[in-house]
Amino acid sequence: MTLVLAMLLDAAFGEPKAIWSRFAHPAVLMGRVVAALDARFNSGTMRRAKGAAAMAAMALGAFALGHVIAAVPDFGVLEVVLAAILLAQKSLVDHVRAVGDALRLSLPAGRRAVAMIVGRDTAAMEQPAVARAAIESAAENLSDGVIAPAFWFLVGGLPLMLVYKITNTADSMIGHRTPRHEEFGWAAARFDDLLNLVPARLTALLIALSHGWLDARPILRDAPLHRSPNAGWPEAAMAVVLNVALSGPRAYHGVMSEFPWVWAEGRRDIGPEDIDAACRVLWRAWGMMLAIAIGVALI
Repeated sequence: MTLVLAMLLDAAFGEPKAIWSRFAHPAVLMGRVVAALDARFNSGTMRRAKGAAAMAAMALGAFALGHVIAAVPDFGVLEVVLAAILLAQKSLVDHVRAVGDALRLSLPAGRRAVAMIVGRDTAAMEQPAVARAAIESAAENLSDGVIAPAFWFLVGGLPLMLVYKITNTADSMIGHRTPRHEEFGWAAARFDDLLNLVPARLTALLIALSHGWLDARPILRDAPLHRSPNAGWPEAAMAVVLNVALSGPRAYHGVMSEFPWVWAEGRRDIGPEDIDAACRVLWRAWGMMLAIAIGVALI
């Protein structure tokens, strides 16, 4: 029931600016830990080994901290509050919906809004590209920010949820194939892939089943096309239930990349209404995950 209460609390309040403008969010604190270890140990020789040791230390620290918090005799209040903070359903929906709202105002406003949630070049995007970027971000972050942390809480309580969050934070900061981080961030990237293996596929299942989509073949066909071993699953499921073509060409740092289309037979001339539909998908999948948590609580 701790997870049920945390999911409801996050859905109701999200991330109040009045609080997080005054205090450091736990995700920010995790980022500071990752940055400190990166600055201290990512130099010289044996960078892959140093990165693996740093990732192991962060995971063990998060696991131990979770046990300490869970042991506090407060009837589980701290666990509920921290778990709610580490979930991101309402904030995800708010950020994705903001892109649709901005796109209704003007294309430049839509580009500015989507630039806040994606890393690709947005300055030359047309409306369908803005909408695709928002929908793809919605699908991937539903897995990373909601379903995966909830899944690991169900498996091992707050300790494993914290392990997942510190790993996901590390992957987002140092898990890139850049000259600086290709070696040092290798362990963080691989561990994040491992921890997302089941949740990403569970997210795809929740998206599909919550819309009555029972044909797994297009998802099984298109999910492996994604450059990530996990992100393609929720993206492929989102594409089929909305009947929109996702992925495809996009630019990073001025270089155009010709990625394959996911659900290539879907609509490509899309806009704000499709972003709104994606937000409804997020809530339906969240509802099914909540039902699973309630079911587990009642066992």
